[in-house]
Amino acid sequence: LWDAWLNYIGFTVLHDKGEDNGLVTQSTSNHQDFDIQTSPAIFAFVPHGIFPFGLAFSCLPERGYRQTWGVFKPVVATAIKLFPLVRTFVAWMTGVDASRSAVSSALAQQTGNMTTAHSRRLGISPGGIAEMFESFPKPGFHPNDEAALLKDRNGIFKLALRHNVPIVPVYTFGATKMFRRVQLPQFLETLSRALKISLCLLFGKLGLPIPFRQRLMYVIGKTIWPTLANIDTSSLSGEEFDHQVQEMHDAFCNEIGRIFDRNKGHYGWENKTLR
Repeated sequence: LWDAWLNYIGFTVLHDKGEDNGLVTQSTSNHQDFDIQTSPAIFAFVPHGIFPFGLAFSCLPERGYRQTWGVFKPVVATAIKLFPLVRTFVAWMTGVDASRSAVSSALAQQTGNMTTAHSRRLGISPGGIAEMFESFPKPGFHPNDEAALLKDRNGIFKLALRHNVPIVPVYTFGATKMFRRVQLPQFLETLSRALKISLCLLFGKLGLPIPFRQRLMYVIGKTIWPTLANIDTSSLSGEEFDHQVQEMHDAFCNEIGRIFDRNKGHYGWENKTLR
């Protein structure tokens, strides 16, 4: 079943480390043993898309995680529990509820007296449900616009800092083109955010909820490290902690913009713009 999905969609994975900016992403002796397939980390997939295909396909075996970034647990919306088939699929992937407490617990999970590295590896789409609506045909957007809703999304950076885990930025080219949606009244978007569930009219191949055949291209950027590794963050003042969170947030946003602009030509998207 998974092979059939991957044969229908297909994807490639690129590692773009670029040039170090000497700030948060810099490599130190403490980071040289980081293994993308086994070390604790938060994998942040951008953009969400109408359905988070980028995150979903990254959890599939064989040509998915086993040959790329290793096993991790996907963070999924609470509303997933309302859909039996999807709920079963998510349970098979050992999905984690998107509540802050559940994610924090997964990052701190231990077995006996030893921290389990596998359990401290999560995949998340930080833009969430709200990002689904930030694209064409929404007024003000052009078909060549891609959107990443990151400006006020600090939650994962707070968790990364508290649990001393790095964030791995991943841009998924093509994730927004697997479904299209009809622009509905604004109040439905507002209601979707409030209920944390998608209320949109989507369609795919032949007007059915079958994804368009769109090859995905994952680009993995430079790892964003907490600047205060091995320091008890509870000893920081609120202002100091917020400063460190903002520093990680800015580094992540800059890295997503960099890997998008640098690699969009490889995907044939020279005219695309990330907003």
